Amino acid sequence: MDTIHIGVVTTSDRASRGIYEDISGKAIMETMQEYLKNELEFHYRCVPDELHIIEEALLDLARDKKCDLLVTTGGTGPAPRDVTVDATLAVCDKILPGFGEQMRAVSLQYVPTAILSRQTAGICCSTLIINLPGKPKSIRECLDAVFPAVPYCIDLIGGGYMVTDDEVIQAFRPKGK
Repeated sequence: MDTIHIGVVTTSDRASRGIYEDISGKAIMETMQEYLKNELEFHYRCVPDELHIIEEALLDLARDKKCDLLVTTGGTGPAPRDVTVDATLAVCDKILPGFGEQMRAVSLQYVPTAILSRQTAGICCSTLIINLPGKPKSIRECLDAVFPAVPYCIDLIGGGYMVTDDEVIQAFRPKGK
Protein backbone atom coordinates (compact mmCIF):
# COMPACT_ATOMS: atom_id res chain seq x y z
CA MET A 1 0.00 0.00 0.00
CA ASP A 2 1.35 3.43 -0.98
CA THR A 3 2.48 5.92 1.64
CA ILE A 4 0.39 9.04 1.11
CA HIS A 5 2.06 12.42 1.56
CA ILE A 6 -0.35 15.05 2.84
CA GLY A 7 0.50 18.71 3.18
CA VAL A 8 -1.43 20.68 5.80
CA VAL A 9 -1.21 24.47 5.77
CA THR A 10 -2.90 26.57 8.42
CA THR A 11 -3.04 30.25 7.56
CA SER A 12 -3.45 32.34 10.68
CA ASP A 13 -1.57 35.37 11.91
CA ARG A 14 -2.26 34.51 15.55
CA ALA A 15 -1.62 30.76 15.40
CA SER A 16 1.60 31.32 13.44
CA ARG A 17 2.82 33.61 16.26
CA GLY A 18 1.85 31.07 18.94
CA ILE A 19 -0.93 33.22 20.39
CA TYR A 20 -3.23 30.21 20.24
CA GLU A 21 -2.96 26.55 19.33
CA ASP A 22 -3.71 25.49 15.77
CA ILE A 23 -6.60 23.10 16.31
CA SER A 24 -7.72 23.30 12.67
CA GLY A 25 -4.54 21.78 11.23
CA LYS A 26 -4.74 19.05 13.86
CA ALA A 27 -8.39 18.39 12.90
CA ILE A 28 -7.38 17.86 9.26
CA MET A 29 -4.67 15.37 10.21
CA GLU A 30 -7.01 13.46 12.54
CA THR A 31 -9.67 13.29 9.84
CA MET A 32 -7.20 11.97 7.26
CA GLN A 33 -6.08 9.28 9.73
CA GLU A 34 -9.72 8.23 10.13
CA TYR A 35 -10.44 8.25 6.39
CA LEU A 36 -7.36 6.47 5.07
CA LYS A 37 -5.86 3.04 5.73
CA ASN A 38 -2.57 3.99 4.05
CA GLU A 39 0.51 4.98 5.98
CA LEU A 40 0.40 8.77 6.05
CA GLU A 41 3.27 11.24 6.10
CA PHE A 42 2.18 14.74 7.06
CA HIS A 43 4.04 17.88 6.03
CA TYR A 44 2.69 20.68 8.23
CA ARG A 45 3.03 24.45 8.01
CA CYS A 46 1.42 27.19 10.08
CA VAL A 47 1.94 30.51 8.34
CA PRO A 48 0.71 34.10 8.66
CA ASP A 49 -1.94 35.50 6.33
CA GLU A 50 0.62 36.83 3.84
CA LEU A 51 0.09 36.02 0.17
CA HIS A 52 3.73 35.40 -0.77
CA ILE A 53 4.39 33.26 2.34
CA ILE A 54 1.32 31.10 1.61
CA GLU A 55 2.33 30.74 -2.04
CA GLU A 56 5.85 29.66 -0.98
CA ALA A 57 4.41 27.07 1.44
CA LEU A 58 2.07 25.67 -1.22
CA LEU A 59 4.84 25.44 -3.82
CA ASP A 60 7.27 23.85 -1.36
CA LEU A 61 4.74 21.16 -0.43
CA ALA A 62 3.56 20.51 -3.99
CA ARG A 63 6.75 20.87 -6.00
CA ASP A 64 9.52 20.02 -3.52
CA LYS A 65 7.85 17.67 -1.02
CA LYS A 66 5.66 16.14 -3.77
CA CYS A 67 2.57 15.82 -1.59
CA ASP A 68 -0.29 13.81 -3.08
CA LEU A 69 -2.82 16.03 -1.32
CA LEU A 70 -2.42 19.48 0.21
CA VAL A 71 -5.18 20.79 2.46
CA THR A 72 -5.34 24.36 3.70
CA THR A 73 -7.41 25.79 6.52
CA GLY A 74 -8.28 29.42 7.05
CA GLY A 75 -8.18 32.50 4.87
CA THR A 76 -11.17 31.62 2.67
CA GLY A 77 -13.46 34.53 3.55
CA PRO A 78 -13.90 38.07 2.25
CA ALA A 79 -11.77 39.91 4.85
CA PRO A 80 -8.73 41.79 3.54
CA ARG A 81 -6.27 39.31 5.14
CA ASP A 82 -8.12 36.24 3.81
CA VAL A 83 -5.70 35.45 0.96
CA THR A 84 -5.33 31.66 1.02
CA VAL A 85 -7.62 31.21 -1.97
CA ASP A 86 -5.68 33.89 -3.88
CA ALA A 87 -2.44 32.01 -3.19
CA THR A 88 -4.03 28.75 -4.35
CA LEU A 89 -5.27 30.35 -7.57
CA ALA A 90 -1.81 31.81 -8.20
CA VAL A 91 0.06 28.48 -7.94
CA CYS A 92 -2.43 26.09 -9.56
CA ASP A 93 -2.30 24.96 -13.18
CA LYS A 94 -5.95 23.84 -13.12
CA ILE A 95 -8.82 24.94 -10.89
CA LEU A 96 -11.52 22.47 -9.83
CA PRO A 97 -14.44 24.73 -8.86
CA GLY A 98 -16.78 21.81 -8.09
CA PHE A 99 -15.01 21.29 -4.77
CA GLY A 100 -15.83 24.82 -3.59
CA GLU A 101 -19.38 24.58 -4.92
CA GLN A 102 -19.99 21.35 -3.02
CA MET A 103 -18.41 22.61 0.21
CA ARG A 104 -20.48 25.80 0.14
CA ALA A 105 -23.66 23.81 -0.57
CA VAL A 106 -23.03 21.61 2.46
CA SER A 107 -22.03 24.52 4.70
CA LEU A 108 -25.20 26.43 3.75
CA GLN A 109 -27.19 23.72 5.53
CA TYR A 110 -25.62 24.95 8.78
CA VAL A 111 -24.86 28.68 8.38
CA PRO A 112 -26.15 31.34 5.96
CA THR A 113 -22.71 32.97 5.91
CA ALA A 114 -21.32 30.03 3.90
CA ILE A 115 -22.05 32.13 0.80
CA LEU A 116 -19.15 34.35 1.87
CA SER A 117 -16.67 31.50 1.48
CA ARG A 118 -14.33 31.59 -1.52
CA GLN A 119 -12.84 28.11 -0.93
CA THR A 120 -11.79 26.19 -4.00
CA ALA A 121 -9.46 23.41 -5.14
CA GLY A 122 -6.89 23.01 -7.86
CA ILE A 123 -3.91 21.10 -9.20
CA CYS A 124 -0.34 22.31 -8.63
CA CYS A 125 2.61 20.16 -9.74
CA SER A 126 0.53 16.94 -9.61
CA THR A 127 -0.77 17.80 -6.14
CA LEU A 128 -4.44 18.34 -5.34
CA ILE A 129 -4.88 21.45 -3.18
CA ILE A 130 -8.16 21.89 -1.29
CA ASN A 131 -9.00 25.07 0.65
CA LEU A 132 -11.07 24.46 3.78
CA PRO A 133 -12.62 26.84 6.30
CA GLY A 134 -10.97 27.45 9.66
CA LYS A 135 -13.30 25.80 12.17
CA PRO A 136 -12.81 22.08 12.95
CA LYS A 137 -16.56 21.33 12.72
CA SER A 138 -16.74 23.00 9.29
CA ILE A 139 -13.56 21.23 8.18
CA ARG A 140 -15.14 17.84 8.85
CA GLU A 141 -18.45 18.75 7.20
CA CYS A 142 -16.64 19.96 4.06
CA LEU A 143 -14.25 17.01 3.90
CA ASP A 144 -17.10 14.54 4.35
CA ALA A 145 -18.80 16.21 1.36
CA VAL A 146 -15.87 16.20 -1.08
CA PHE A 147 -13.50 13.44 0.00
CA PRO A 148 -15.28 10.62 -1.88
CA ALA A 149 -13.94 12.23 -5.10
CA VAL A 150 -10.42 12.86 -3.79
CA PRO A 151 -8.83 9.41 -4.24
CA TYR A 152 -9.90 9.19 -7.89
CA CYS A 153 -8.68 12.73 -8.53
CA ILE A 154 -5.31 11.76 -7.02
CA ASP A 155 -5.30 8.68 -9.31
CA LEU A 156 -5.91 10.87 -12.37
CA ILE A 157 -3.04 13.24 -11.58
CA GLY A 158 -0.55 10.47 -10.82
CA GLY A 159 -0.47 10.45 -7.03
CA GLY A 160 -0.36 7.57 -4.57
CA TYR A 161 -3.24 5.09 -4.43
CA MET A 162 -5.48 6.05 -1.50
CA VAL A 163 -7.30 3.28 0.34
CA THR A 164 -10.22 4.54 2.40
CA ASP A 165 -11.77 2.95 5.45
CA ASP A 166 -15.18 2.21 3.96
CA GLU A 167 -16.78 2.24 7.41
CA VAL A 168 -15.80 5.92 7.73
CA ILE A 169 -15.93 7.22 4.15
CA GLN A 170 -16.26 5.56 0.77
CA ALA A 171 -14.19 6.66 -2.20
CA PHE A 172 -15.84 6.72 -5.59
CA ARG A 173 -13.88 5.27 -8.48
CA PRO A 174 -15.53 4.39 -11.80
CA LYS A 175 -15.97 0.67 -12.37
CA GLY A 176 -12.78 -1.02 -13.50
CA LYS A 177 -10.49 1.59 -11.91
